[in-house]
This record gives sequence, structure tokens and C-alpha cells, in this order.
Amino acid sequence: MVSYKDLGLVNTREMFAKAIEGGYAVPAFNFNNMEQLQAIIKAAAEEKSPVILQVSKGARNYANATLLRYMAQGAVAYAKELGWENPQICLHLDHGDSFELCKSCIDNGFSSVMIDGSHLPYEENVALTKQVVDYAHQFDVTVEGELGVLAGVEDEVSSDHHTYTDPEEVIDFATRTGCDSLAISIGTSHGAYKFTPEQCTRDPKTGKLVPPPLAFDVLDAVMEKLPGFPIVLHGSSSVPQEYVDTINKYGGKLPDAIGIPEEELRKAAKSAVCKINIDSDSRLAMTAAVREIFATKPGEFDPRKYLGPARDEMERLYKHKIENVLGSNGKA
Repeated sequence: MVSYKDLGLVNTREMFAKAIEGGYAVPAFNFNNMEQLQAIIKAAAEEKSPVILQVSKGARNYANATLLRYMAQGAVAYAKELGWENPQICLHLDHGDSFELCKSCIDNGFSSVMIDGSHLPYEENVALTKQVVDYAHQFDVTVEGELGVLAGVEDEVSSDHHTYTDPEEVIDFATRTGCDSLAISIGTSHGAYKFTPEQCTRDPKTGKLVPPPLAFDVLDAVMEKLPGFPIVLHGSSSVPQEYVDTINKYGGKLPDAIGIPEEELRKAAKSAVCKINIDSDSRLAMTAAVREIFATKPGEFDPRKYLGPARDEMERLYKHKIENVLGSNGKA
């Protein structure tokens, strides 16, 4: 058993309480490799923002569970080296799909886990989430549950439709499971293709797709049922058009990729939404930078020469999200 506290990590309890009180959201950035981790920690340390290092089941398999534990410990040390005296860094399992996976993460130093039973019948979701909570809370590990289904594809998580969270279920779910935060569905979606062209309108001036608005009425109803309870938004990348354009310019093929407008995320961050998940945007930033280097410097084969610029671009992206979207800068 490895305690996250021995790694210098924190859970989400205090993070979320401060975020709700302060009217901002904590960034939850997914990562798979060293460059992403370096960029996240550098951005968070320089912005003095609490941060959640988010790892999916697939990312954990890719990085290796043992290496990942030491990467998280190294991230805390790196943050201190950058001048962040008291780093507020959480290591979180994203979309855990079984009790066994959540237990393995808890036993190996994760400070927070998500158990996603949203695809199950309601009573089965409650039972599975409570099982994870009962185990996690023995070790002061926080647990995120989910109600409602998000459309889209990201790693192992996929659905061809979304189902809005039913506000009538949230009190019962939170009470019976004892979860510490709740991911809800209000129209966000996984991946770089969050909406089909048929779901969108087109800007007559630019021809660009305009996504449908988020269902803030659902969010308001959930907040009314569970005042002050930490709410989480998944699938909240904005899919910056400049990265999509760069990728397409240099040989990529991302037609009609579209995300969540940042103004909608800013609005959500000022409510009870205290954690916003961002994954696709950093993938796009990294891919755009690498494709541009490969296209403009075809003789380059030193990974540092193309992964270094990619890391720098991701750092710029993370700082922008922290400062201009989530409002979490200066909060840690």
C-alpha cells in the first residue's frame, strides 16, 4: 500500500471547497507522457493554481502504473523546485470502470478516483459507487461519481448519444453513495468532435460551425438540489481552431472538429462546477506543434527538437485555461 500523502499529493476535498467559495474551477488536465506532465506542472507552479493530474485507464497502462507513481512524486518535487512551496497537486483516476481498477489506483498512490457507473442501471451505479467510496474513504481518498451519459469518444470511453443528468436523482445518489463530487451531463462531450454538423449552426461570415449551448437549466436544477456540492464537467475541451487549422495545414485530417466555447466554460466555472476536465485541447496543441516541425524541418529527427516545442505549446495552453477560462490562478 502506497499512501498518496507520502508522495506529497493532496486529495480534492479542500481544493473543491475553496473553488466553490471562490467562484472558480480547478483544472483537471489529462496526461500520458513526460512532456505533458512537465507542461502541466510548470504552468500550475508559475500560475500558483491547484491542479489535478488526470489519468485514464488507458493512460495508466501506457505509462506503467509503477512509473506513474514516481512521475507524480517527481511532479511535486519539480513544482517545489520551481518555487511552489506548498504544491496543491492531486493524482486522479479518470473514468474508472471497475472497483478493482479503483482499488489498484488507491493502493498505488492516487489521491482521488472516479468510478463511472453512468452506463449502468441506476441502482447498479449506486451500488458500485458506494463500494468504491467505502474503500477509498478508509485512506482519505476522494471519489467522483457520475450521473448522465456523455457522447463522444476518448480512450476507452465512448457513447453515440448523451443523456442529461436527471436533477431528481442527484440527492438520492449523493446521499446513498457518499461520493465527494459528481460529474453531470449538460451537453459537453468527449473528444475533438463534440457535435455533429447537424447539431450545429454555421456562422454566415466565417462558415465555421457554432455548437449548441450547454443545458445550464440542468446545472441550475442540480445546484438547487445539492447546494454547495462539488460538480464536475467532463468533455470540456474547446478544440481551439488555430490548432485544428495547423494540423490540417500540415497534412492532418480533422474536418469539422469542434468543442465547447470558452465563454460557456467561464460561466460554469463561476457556479458550483469546481472541476473542469481538459484533454483533447492538449492533444491538439501537441500534435499541431509536432506536425509543423515535421513539415517545416523534414530533416529533424531528434525527439527533443519536436517534443520540446510541443511541450512549450501545451504549457501556453494550460496557462491560458488557468488564467482566462477557469480563474484558478493565484489560488494555491
